Amino acid sequence: MLDNLIIRAEKTEDYKDTELMTLRSFYNKYRPAADEHYLIRIIRESGDYVPEISRVAEYNGRIVGAVYYTKAWIVDGDVKHEIVTFGPLAVEPTLEGHDIGGELMRETIRLAKEAGFAGIALMGEPNYYPRFGFERGAKYGITDACGNSFDELMVLPLNRDFSDIKGKLIESRDFEKLEDKERLAKINEEFPKYRKVKVQEGFMQIFGQHLGVVEAIDGDTYMVRYWELSIPAKLSKDLGKKPDVGSDVQFIWNHKGESSVTRVFKNLLE
Repeated sequence: MLDNLIIRAEKTEDYKDTELMTLRSFYNKYRPAADEHYLIRIIRESGDYVPEISRVAEYNGRIVGAVYYTKAWIVDGDVKHEIVTFGPLAVEPTLEGHDIGGELMRETIRLAKEAGFAGIALMGEPNYYPRFGFERGAKYGITDACGNSFDELMVLPLNRDFSDIKGKLIESRDFEKLEDKERLAKINEEFPKYRKVKVQEGFMQIFGQHLGVVEAIDGDTYMVRYWELSIPAKLSKDLGKKPDVGSDVQFIWNHKGESSVTRVFKNLLE
């Protein structure tokens, strides 16, 4: 954890900094570029936004993390239970590994419980959120809006016994505004231009890994450029093709040990 990390409510003057940090946090993570910075602007404008439990993380006067909550509902026929959901949960990419996301989660879960919300549901990374008490929605008979059940759909009961809550997770209809690509393009004009990377067709699914570019090679150590950082990494034992300087690579960033290059790929957009 970072000393002097402050978890607090977002202020109007934070908006642009928070959006830029969120853009960086998700850029090329699940798809080329990102739209999560646009999503938080939609959330702030929504009547379903829950600002009293949403928070940002500040470190040395800089916004380095944020999480936004909105109302959601578990619906089973005519029965509707109001809960909350969250997303995006964003962390400045160059400060990963310092538990900023964890601090945001622990504080906002506490706030949600104190505020009296029945529970929290989300679509998220199944290897991350169980550490905060989240369980598969299937355990409680909770599915997505189409009736599907999968590991990424998780719930955390707070002030209600979820044994009597089941049905479909329905999120705010305002999320549909993400489909307005014209507005997204206009908003993107407000931010720096970054290189778009496409690893494969469809959802990129690089949970737990990162994309970078080899900028130098020193013996068996490969220096991988990741945003403003240069991260030393070794080659994974099962890696076939060795990267050259300038190669696009996928790598595991071990914040407390040896990082490793796991894949060399060609950017499908170039």
